[in-house]
Amino acid sequence: MIQLSDHFTYKKLLSFCFPTIIMMIFTSIYGVVDGLFVSNYVGKTPFAAINLIMPFIMVLGGFGFMIGTGGSALVAKTLGENKQEKANRYFSMLIAFTVLLGISISVFGFLFLPYVADLLGADAAMKEYCITYGQIMMVFNTAYMLQNVFQSFLITAEKPKLGLFVILASGVSNMVLDAFFIAVLDMGIAGAALATGIGECIGGILPLIYFLIRKDSRIAFSKWHWDFKALWKACSNGASELMTSISSSLVAMLYNAQLLHYAGENGIAAYGVLMYVQFIFIAVFIGYSIGAAPIISYHYGAENFNELKNMLNKSIRLTGLGGIAMMALGFILAGSIAQIFVGYDKVLCDITVKAFHIYSFHFILAGINIFSSSFFTALNNGAVSAVISFLRSCVFQLLSIFILPLYFDIEGIWWAVSVAEVFAFLISCAFLYHKRCDYHYF
Repeated sequence: MIQLSDHFTYKKLLSFCFPTIIMMIFTSIYGVVDGLFVSNYVGKTPFAAINLIMPFIMVLGGFGFMIGTGGSALVAKTLGENKQEKANRYFSMLIAFTVLLGISISVFGFLFLPYVADLLGADAAMKEYCITYGQIMMVFNTAYMLQNVFQSFLITAEKPKLGLFVILASGVSNMVLDAFFIAVLDMGIAGAALATGIGECIGGILPLIYFLIRKDSRIAFSKWHWDFKALWKACSNGASELMTSISSSLVAMLYNAQLLHYAGENGIAAYGVLMYVQFIFIAVFIGYSIGAAPIISYHYGAENFNELKNMLNKSIRLTGLGGIAMMALGFILAGSIAQIFVGYDKVLCDITVKAFHIYSFHFILAGINIFSSSFFTALNNGAVSAVISFLRSCVFQLLSIFILPLYFDIEGIWWAVSVAEVFAFLISCAFLYHKRCDYHYF
């Protein structure tokens, strides 16, 4: 069994992170399958409605990523310091906090969804679909947050394969139920939300049962008390992941607004296809970063700086080569992907293919930027991680979305994310160089 304390070759690193990569891909497939069935069985307007309300749902679920990434970094660092009992207390507290926060957020989201739909500019037809889909999703939000938290903690517990099994069970359930609820029972957009929610329950509850039963796990539930200093440390350290979720959602809202102006409903639908495919492509980088993070945190806590250098060098090479491969794959698959989602509408299909050809360039640098932010989270430096994440996913994209269409019309919107990744890459390189003496990874 691979342990956090091991020296990681390329083979061992990929073996350890591979289950997490697949896990994140299946997590991303939730929304993709919903979109695929809704687009083909329910219609273009409900499909656009899901794309319109999804950013708000992702913001609320992003609190789970914040607790999971920041909390697992704290727990793994504590394990590296050889403080097992303390690590178990932190873990137990963070799970309890997730449940309490999840319930509160679900109530808030359920009540305010109609106002959010209005704020996002939904017309009468789209608003009804937005509210139906969003309120059902809010019922399952706590389970979704637990799923996001346990994705990180199962890796820290040295059980990435168990995490993969849980997400496979969750993902397969979602796909089967989507087909049953939408194609067989004709439940429409409500069926899509219900299928996703049930899948999230599987992803959130199965790991909870595992940790309740297995007291011999690398981390386990134990007696705990509120430690607000540690809680703040975990949440502030994971703030970059929450920032990414919030920023991405805000950017998606702006994309929708700009596309409504420049291309109408077809623009939003085309962007929806891009987002669904990007979720899968980017999931590879996120999965790798989540998988590698506990290793980095452990060796940082153990002051094994040679292994930090080893992890950084190998990770930059892997994410860089992966980005080039995904850009090429995006070009090759653009036509097929558009046909699968919107082949019923030739004009929309052509817009989607052209958009995806331009959009694919951003994959080249996306992996390096995602890992750089995650790297500093793993080092328990939430401030640097948050700056990289905020500039990459919010500031640079917002500026690009506002400015580029003024000169390049709708093509400027599709180029915006690539321009943002270039500037984010420069920022990532600057921080990695500036902090080299603090963490001794060069």
